Amino acid sequence: MSPVEADAAPQERTPPEGWRDLQRRGRGLSLRTLIILRWMALLGQSATIFTATVILHFDLPLLACSAALAAGVLFNLYAASELKTLDPNPTDGRRTALHLGFDMLQLTVLLALTGGLRNPFCLLLVAPVTVAAASLPARQALGLGFMALLASVALFYWSLPLPWAKGTELDLPPLYRVGIGLALVTGVVFTATYAWRVAADAEKLELALATTQDVLQREQRLAAMGGLAAAAAHELGTPLATIQVVAKELSRAARGNAALTEDAELILQQAERCREILKRLSQAPQDDGALTASVSLRALLEEVIQPHRGFDLDFAAVVRTRSGERPPQVRRLPEVVHGLSTLVENAADFASAAVRLEAVVDAGWIEISVLDDGPGFAADVLPRLGEPYVTSRPHGKARRALTAQIAAAAQAAAGGRRGRRAPPPQAEPVAPSQGGMGLGFFISRTLLERSGGVVSVGSAEQAEPPMKGARVTVRWPRPALESSQGA
Repeated sequence: MSPVEADAAPQERTPPEGWRDLQRRGRGLSLRTLIILRWMALLGQSATIFTATVILHFDLPLLACSAALAAGVLFNLYAASELKTLDPNPTDGRRTALHLGFDMLQLTVLLALTGGLRNPFCLLLVAPVTVAAASLPARQALGLGFMALLASVALFYWSLPLPWAKGTELDLPPLYRVGIGLALVTGVVFTATYAWRVAADAEKLELALATTQDVLQREQRLAAMGGLAAAAAHELGTPLATIQVVAKELSRAARGNAALTEDAELILQQAERCREILKRLSQAPQDDGALTASVSLRALLEEVIQPHRGFDLDFAAVVRTRSGERPPQVRRLPEVVHGLSTLVENAADFASAAVRLEAVVDAGWIEISVLDDGPGFAADVLPRLGEPYVTSRPHGKARRALTAQIAAAAQAAAGGRRGRRAPPPQAEPVAPSQGGMGLGFFISRTLLERSGGVVSVGSAEQAEPPMKGARVTVRWPRPALESSQGA
């Protein structure tokens, strides 16, 4: 078993498009959201200037401040006009970066007119960078962060005096302004990094859960096929009975014609055959519950490892009971089948020669372990097991072998078309792996825990008999997995 999460399940051979770019988010914010946020900012700036001049009687450069506010209003009106021609919910990160950059520039101008770093409202420079870190790709977020740094330096050297009561002047020492600038830069870095990590983790989890949901829906559709077959059998029963009646009438009417009689009898035989097939289809979901609802524990293990047989590994399934009684029947849950199959695939990618499924049953628990003789779990990966997108699966060996197998199959097909025998493949068959996403263990653990199991990991050296690789164990209470149909 790998020291990492297995990649996507065996059915999921194609990773979701764009998953490698998760760390470079580019959704941006909707244009409507940007417009609303700017109106709120302009309203707050106007209220602050009004309070400082009318209520506190501070001497502000009203003409220059009004020009900065007017620039923000005009820019927002232009953005509002775009709502009529553009999608109001764009996924354009560049447009979001442009709007946030304008907001930062307009705020910097207002701060420069009202004291620079002496103005306590310089803290607002943190806001655009935080929004960018949470919604934009790394390059654009870093660009806005660098812009905030330049704004802090500019405000330190170039700014008007801080407005104060008439007849007095508040002159803060340069050291204080240096402290304010350092605090501002520290706040930008901390809040932006925090927002970046939270958004990245949320996006990873969102895609991982969407993948899990897709897997469950696929398994549920497969499980529903039995019911569809029964419905089809029921609907086809009436026209089939009509065909049989008409065929019997044709057989009676054609007694003097051997050819017509033979054709009529053939129709009757095939109609009867169809009736038997439809009868089996309609009874399968109800009478063959061992295949769809209840199976033996060993049969469940064999079903899990069967797709992986035939490669260069030895697969084995072992069932033991504590008191020696007969192993119980268990429910064939899609979550359990898919989750265990993913763990087996992961073990096959890292095993040297053997993979073993081991089921232990006692009075209150059913425990299934997947063991391999590979390198085991790495110490630096164990603390992160269960998180999505944690992977160090060895891509090279499996992908090279799979490529060689595909090339050999294509060559054999081409040789068959030309009427000559193709040379044997050069590479030994290796169980194909998908490598790269690190979603498999997360998905399988989610599915198995949803079925009532508890997943734990450790070393296969503690197994009986011991193996040198890794061990993943799933433990269910017997009522959660055991079938009510009995053994």
